[in-house]
Amino acid sequence: MTSLLIEANNLSRYYGNHCAVDDISFTLAKGEVLGFLGPNGAGKTSTMQMLCGNLAPSSGQIKINGFDLLDSPQQAKQCLGYLPDTPPLYKELTVNEFLEYCAKLHKVSFREISNSIASAKSRCGLSDVAERLITNLSKGYQQRVGIAQAILHSPEVIVLDEPTVGLDPIQIKEIRSLIKDLGSEHGIILSTHILSEVQESCSHVQIINQGKLVFNESINNLNQRMNTSTIKVVTRKAINLDLLSNINGIISIELIDAASQYLIHHSTDINPTEQLAEIIVNSGCGLLELSPTKKSIEDIFIGLTTNKQADV
Repeated sequence: MTSLLIEANNLSRYYGNHCAVDDISFTLAKGEVLGFLGPNGAGKTSTMQMLCGNLAPSSGQIKINGFDLLDSPQQAKQCLGYLPDTPPLYKELTVNEFLEYCAKLHKVSFREISNSIASAKSRCGLSDVAERLITNLSKGYQQRVGIAQAILHSPEVIVLDEPTVGLDPIQIKEIRSLIKDLGSEHGIILSTHILSEVQESCSHVQIINQGKLVFNESINNLNQRMNTSTIKVVTRKAINLDLLSNINGIISIELIDAASQYLIHHSTDINPTEQLAEIIVNSGCGLLELSPTKKSIEDIFIGLTTNKQADV
């Protein structure tokens, strides 16, 4: 119906006098995987609940695939698939039994149930364990079952809340690969506290703090923001710093230790790397390392989110 699968406009949510979500707006399109980050108490949980129709906004509007979530809740929710942080599994059932039950809850037509279950099992790597009791599956496979129930009805939007918590590294890699695969055909919101997961899986990043969106960019813009205007230089012998200070664009030179390691700060519109290397090599000081420094995603996250409150 629309190229935008989620349109959230001026969302706010109050609990009494406390504003948990403060006038935030964003969109999600098909093919996008949106990493949704925030410290405890930032308003992330409340935002997720509003997007899934479990919590009404105090003000603002949410459209899911063109349907207003308040005016047409059934049509809007039919476009959603949701995996909470603890998958709602009936562990005494087999995988097949559980997925058939969920397909009926999702109102998948009787003629399509078998195909829908087979497709979900195939995409989530569950075909070989279809007749096993869920309680006997590893946590990684139980997460896969949770994702399978969320995609049974081919929803346009999939919301995943902490899908890799408690998994081992191999299981995490498999779930991340599955998320990327799903992201090619759906719009996905991935809520996580694992910052590296955002870089691995997401095309866009959104950070909320104190109820406000403080960052909403593509992963490419995030990577650019991680770049700094600082170059680390290591030489075999000490450099005559006057030779470097006169290079156009260099602002200051910081000695890291008493030997020959330096941080060279330069203006953002000039890259003096080539000239630095030439001067150091010609001086005979022995160039051992010349590399730009980068901020980590943790540095950016901490810089944008400084206050911690009780989760809401």
